[in-house]
Amino acid sequence: MKIAYITTYPPKQCGIATYTHDLILAIAANPEIQQEVIAIIEEHDQSLYPAEVVYKIRRNELEDYNKAAEWINQNGYDFVVIEHEYGIFGGNSGMYILSFAKSIHCALVVSFHTILERPSNDENTILIELSSIAQRIIVMSSHAEHLLQKVYQINLDKVLCIPHGVPEYGIAHEEAKASINLTDRKVILTFGFLGRNKGIELVIKSLPAVVEQHPDVLYIIAGKTHPNVIAHSGEEYREYLEELVDAKELRNNVKFINNYMPINELTNLLSACDVYITPYANEAQITSGTLSYAIGAGAAVISTPYWHAKDLLAEDRGILIPFRDKKALSNNLNKLFENSALLNFYRKNAKAYGDKITWPKIGIAYFNLFKQLKNENPDSMADSGIKLIKNLPEFSLQHINRLTNNVGIIQHAKYATPNYFEGYCLDDNSRAVLLELMAYQTFDLDIKDLHFSTYLAYIFYAQNEDGKFKNFMNFQNQFIDKLGSEDAFGRTIWSLGYFFQMSPVISHYELAREMFFKAKPHFESLISNRAIAYTIMGISYYLKNNQNDEQMTEILRGLALQLAHEFEAHQTEDWQWFENIITYDNAFLPLALIHSSNYLNDPYLYKIGVKTFEFLDQLVYKNEFLSLIGNKGWYKKGMEKPNHVGQQPIDASSMTLLYHEMYIQTREDIYYTKMIHSFEWFLGRNDLKISIYDPNSKGCCDGLEEFGINRNQGAESTISFWIAYLTVYNASTTK
Repeated sequence: MKIAYITTYPPKQCGIATYTHDLILAIAANPEIQQEVIAIIEEHDQSLYPAEVVYKIRRNELEDYNKAAEWINQNGYDFVVIEHEYGIFGGNSGMYILSFAKSIHCALVVSFHTILERPSNDENTILIELSSIAQRIIVMSSHAEHLLQKVYQINLDKVLCIPHGVPEYGIAHEEAKASINLTDRKVILTFGFLGRNKGIELVIKSLPAVVEQHPDVLYIIAGKTHPNVIAHSGEEYREYLEELVDAKELRNNVKFINNYMPINELTNLLSACDVYITPYANEAQITSGTLSYAIGAGAAVISTPYWHAKDLLAEDRGILIPFRDKKALSNNLNKLFENSALLNFYRKNAKAYGDKITWPKIGIAYFNLFKQLKNENPDSMADSGIKLIKNLPEFSLQHINRLTNNVGIIQHAKYATPNYFEGYCLDDNSRAVLLELMAYQTFDLDIKDLHFSTYLAYIFYAQNEDGKFKNFMNFQNQFIDKLGSEDAFGRTIWSLGYFFQMSPVISHYELAREMFFKAKPHFESLISNRAIAYTIMGISYYLKNNQNDEQMTEILRGLALQLAHEFEAHQTEDWQWFENIITYDNAFLPLALIHSSNYLNDPYLYKIGVKTFEFLDQLVYKNEFLSLIGNKGWYKKGMEKPNHVGQQPIDASSMTLLYHEMYIQTREDIYYTKMIHSFEWFLGRNDLKISIYDPNSKGCCDGLEEFGINRNQGAESTISFWIAYLTVYNASTTK
């Protein structure tokens, strides 16, 4: 069996790195298993890694995660084990690991070192997504199982509790004391990275009452300041602790060891201590390797009642005290030092449990897990890809309704809450009309549950006497422009044109028709390529039911030829496009030409539509998913394609429409499949492998950014999602 671990790894000094190293050594006793490491490193890490590290991922480079997945798929691994801690991976809350996990083809085991009771949206999504594709989930305590079930609604069938392993201690307590010249001292110990959340000041504040009765007490604080703390605060916390020691006159009773201790020194120190203390300041710690090591050493333990401590110290394996209660700590220390029988009682109980969780025994548990997974039917393993059409979410206008009031649809949101500061715009009200007409046509919805009359009223109010439109209105219902953009004009014609195809209310149809023809004189003066494309779509909808209108057909032809002219002016052998730059909503340009061919019967225009479609297809459809042009760096002719930053839902939606149109034109299944994949961009088939559709709000987030998701759920994004949804839904029911 061949296993790859995705983790930090020594010489990196962190708990996850140490844990993985110890685990690999424990499993190495089984010659059937080949173990290798893909190490998460920082950008300029020049450290020398041991031979088992066969590949490295720079933490903040998304492409490294994708290349690592390719490496896994090409090198015959049976299992991948992700040692998961939010902070060790790149992206918001470590989001980049999803891109890796959803791209590998072998079985996945995820070991969760942190499980939060109140996760952020990103943290919640990452844990649930990883759990859904993992064949097994490893946790280290029963409380972790409880949180998975209660907070994340994860079925425990594939969850396995394997405790944190501990070393085999080969030296007796008194012998260890003698080896470091502490035979005449009562030794208290805390070890691990220093940081404010460790609560070490509680122990120092409790010591005067202990030293008064036991002047031979020595409290050893062993460990470096955590690198993240160093980066933000330097040695402020350690200096604070040293000043506190001086203020309490405890220099003879407190010793700092300011280094990351080798395992042999650490085990010796743990064996030598009489009492071990973890005085953490809050309960939200699901795993503590330092506490596990102390139990393994047979120390009498006093701890605050954080989650792992409550699990590990149950059944008289240690003493729990309230958070920040220095009196309880000093009283219990005095009781233990005054009563050797009580001290030995806790030491004996701790040691008996520690003997059950030594690394060799943990290694056997993992070996048995891998053996079981190897024997499972591969068909029973979770599909690491994105599910297809059968897993569509249920259609809902919940978030659309949330953004809508009696004036129109609010254009932006702060998370899922309407952002009144940004007011309204013509673009979104026009899109909302189109969406609700499509929804009515698809699902035969009750008109009283729809708002297209409100959106239509906004469009009517925005139209100027000359037939053009204003665009932006503030929340005080005042237009803040006298003339909107050509793109807003085009989108409005696209939506008004749809009324000619579908309008459930005759008066709405009549108003839409009146506004359409009032705007008609401006159709042929449009300059913006996208405005032309949107207008072509609106005219095409009109002609579907008015095919004998030769004047409108010629207007359509003129607009299509205008796009064709732009293509001829800018295209080269390796640049088959309408402009020297590719920006947003690109698919609408070839879509308009291809769609208009239904009414123009012009092979030249159709050919250009297909050429530009193929160019765009090759540019954004890679490895069976969309990698769209982002708005943080458009794609300029002669330049390299920019990275994925700033991908927008509007582009995924228009690509869905474009592939759907190609499927209608050709009936080739490849375009149907690409249509599905384009829609699934919203559900996680994207560069970050994470869904931007929010099943709770029924809204869509505003895009993919460099380190994760823009969690705001504006009107454009949500409407784009549901238009793509309805396109796919209708295509699937007629296929």
